[in-house]
Parts: sequence; C-alpha cells; structure tokens
Amino acid sequence: MNNLISFVNSFLSYLLVMAVIVVLAGIAIFIGIKLRKSKNAKAEQMQNDSEQELEQKA
Repeated sequence: MNNLISFVNSFLSYLLVMAVIVVLAGIAIFIGIKLRKSKNAKAEQMQNDSEQELEQKA
C-alpha cells in the first residue's frame, strides 16, 4: 500500500510539473503571436508611408 501511495504521489507531482510547462508554453506562444502581429503592422505602415512619399515626390 505504501508503494502505491508513493507512486501516485510521484505521478501527480510530474503531472503538476507538466501542467505548469504547458501553461508557460501557451503564454509564450500568445505573447509571440501578439508581438509578431504588432511587428507586421508596423512594417506595413512604414511601407505605406514610404510609398506615399514616393507618390508625392513624383
């Protein structure tokens, strides 16, 4: 019986560690997507500004 309790304790401990890792990975993915979208929007805005300046000079 003592071995079963020890096994369940270890199993739940590893399960908790895995859950924490999954949550951290999810947060990292969310932040990465958000930063990439922001960078893409900024680059698109700069490209549009450059095109407008070229049109004004022509």
